[in-house]
Amino acid sequence: MIRAIGSSTLSVIAEFGGIANFAVLSIYAFCCQRRRLAKWVLAVHEIGVRCVPIVAIVGLFTGLVMGLQLYYTLARLGAEAALGDAVALSLIRELGPVLTALMIVGQAGSSLASEIGIQRNDEQIDALQTMGIDAKGYLVGPRLSASLICFPILTACFDLIGIFGGYLTGSVLLNVDSGVYWNHVFSSVQFADIYGGFIKAAVFGFLTITICAYRGFYTHLKSSSRGVRGVSESATRAVVFSSVAVLAADYLITSFLI
Repeated sequence: MIRAIGSSTLSVIAEFGGIANFAVLSIYAFCCQRRRLAKWVLAVHEIGVRCVPIVAIVGLFTGLVMGLQLYYTLARLGAEAALGDAVALSLIRELGPVLTALMIVGQAGSSLASEIGIQRNDEQIDALQTMGIDAKGYLVGPRLSASLICFPILTACFDLIGIFGGYLTGSVLLNVDSGVYWNHVFSSVQFADIYGGFIKAAVFGFLTITICAYRGFYTHLKSSSRGVRGVSESATRAVVFSSVAVLAADYLITSFLI
């Protein structure tokens, strides 16, 4: 039993080390690539622009639900006027970065893992390496650098739309004074809250895109099956591991920021 525990622990540590090494090599290789701007713009479109609709929809309904639930919770304490504080701080500090990351992982992360996994199975990655092109810098590096920009911007969009959703529920449906709502929003949110949310978003983006790209890049080694089934398995595990990593990283970052 002790041998099994030790072996599992060493395997997990080796996996973390492999992912970290993969990210560093990808960024370094991308910096050495030519025509980086075009690749980066395409990565921004894939990770950022294509995820705007789903982030906006989830942000709106999250704000609507939070406004509804928090109103009745605060009403028991006679503090309905604090609805703006509760909605804004909850979204900016916690729910905004986490839910945005999970939505992007579900759409862009799974697509990334599948795409790179198919390229691995079709030997396109081997062809790039044969031509002297670093596959990590060509395929992964642009996505990692784009994630540092896209995730904070999408998180900001999620927060703004979610706060507006809370306004619709609280002021339009439940008759909370709109001036009171927005006054509490502006007075309660501090720069440290926004700064902390952006730090979380950037960390989540880099972490999740690294995991998804890593699972796809090494799908021939990490999957128990070959071909299409192996790619499907890699994409599924990439989404699951990325989601768990987001929640774990959220706890760690929150512990340091509080």
